[in-house]
Amino acid sequence: MTIATPPRTEVELDLTLARKETVADGVVRLTLAHPEGGQLPAWGAGAHIDLVLGGGWVRQYSLCGDPGDTSAFQVAVLREATGRGGSRHVHDSLAEGDTVRIRGPRNHFPLVDKVRYLFVAGGIGITPILPMIAAAEQRGADWRLVYGGRSRTTMAFAGELVRDHPDRVELRPQDECGLLDIDALLGSPRQDTAVYCCGPEALLDAVEQRCARWPEGALHLERFVPKAREDASPISFEVELAQSGMTLTVPADRSVLEAVEEAGVPVLSSCREGTCGTCETTVLEGTVDHRDSLLTPQEQARHDTMMICVSRAACPRLVLDL
Repeated sequence: MTIATPPRTEVELDLTLARKETVADGVVRLTLAHPEGGQLPAWGAGAHIDLVLGGGWVRQYSLCGDPGDTSAFQVAVLREATGRGGSRHVHDSLAEGDTVRIRGPRNHFPLVDKVRYLFVAGGIGITPILPMIAAAEQRGADWRLVYGGRSRTTMAFAGELVRDHPDRVELRPQDECGLLDIDALLGSPRQDTAVYCCGPEALLDAVEQRCARWPEGALHLERFVPKAREDASPISFEVELAQSGMTLTVPADRSVLEAVEEAGVPVLSSCREGTCGTCETTVLEGTVDHRDSLLTPQEQARHDTMMICVSRAACPRLVLDL
């Protein structure tokens, strides 16, 4: 079972963009290194970092390099034509030698120990899968990757994956093969297999639906956009901040994060959508109305942590470790 990462102080560093290279149509890989050649924080497969891009842009990108190489971080960025501007800034404005502020690493998508793994990636969703494949290889585990994309030219790292693992990697470009056959992939549940999936929301939803009959905890997803959901109308409630000795009222039209910030209590945050995990906070007492897109149902059922940017109270009063 995946265990939620406890809240902690995030590392914030100014790194140098040592290399910027095109790895597929619309995708660039950034290699970020310490300006003085120092070592960077350790990380594991599934981790991501925030890029603080200025102009109010903070974006989360999966680390796709070698976790054993602490001299640099690598991320791959897809140019989102309809996005809010962060990816366009990376593609059009960032140049080798520039300074880029990062936060993290942070991991809500860790690789659990299993005998067998099925990796399902769509488009830029391949990035967190790359170090997972390396970790599975090191563990001697059996694994398979099914990787879909619009066309071969848009599928970053496809060539090297097929070259290095010809018997384990299946490329399914949509213009040649159509959509991924999720029913064929996931039609037969297996007790010994962990399913890891990252990609567009339609793919994640389809995989989640097909894995409903799989053993509890078999499926692991990573989302960078909020999961669509229908929540009951919010109501006000009280939050006691155990460390600060304050009790706040969270109005129906404000988040816990906003109420805490307005009270002058420092708390880290980034996406404010329940997808990045930066604002994860320990819950000491109370029941949470979880509205994030990160925690598994099993993690949410423990009510011992919450993303205060979106989640609320399912009781009159919460006690938080803030």
